Amino acid sequence: MSEEFNYQAINGIALAYLGDAEYEVFIRRHLIKQGFTRPNRLHHVATRYVSAKAQAALINAMEAENFLTEKEIEAFKKGRNAKSHTSAKNTSVLTYRISTGFEAIVGYLSLTNQTERLAEFAQWCIEKVEEGNLRIE
Repeated sequence: MSEEFNYQAINGIALAYLGDAEYEVFIRRHLIKQGFTRPNRLHHVATRYVSAKAQAALINAMEAENFLTEKEIEAFKKGRNAKSHTSAKNTSVLTYRISTGFEAIVGYLSLTNQTERLAEFAQWCIEKVEEGNLRIE
């Protein structure tokens, strides 16, 4: 698939499904490189990066810094506005929908083979989480 891949034909939930897996791999790789090797500890630390609340806070930071491109904003809205048949766990419906939009961005970047931008996106998120300044609600 090329950057011209018609991601518009893919529903927001499918984009988010792929994005969830892709982002999780970035985070797991990062944590293992940081020296976390025990699965329970890896899982616990990873939630700081991959929880719905963290992803919603990252979206807020991206908006504040104009980090996203127009196409990424489109993918976000597609995921955020998608009708999901799963419910939010330990978070509000709004936060869950925003995190679905976050994951849809990652899915969009993956499907359009924007590997450099995807790596930049993930690294930006990692740095923001590790700075500790996110407003996680």
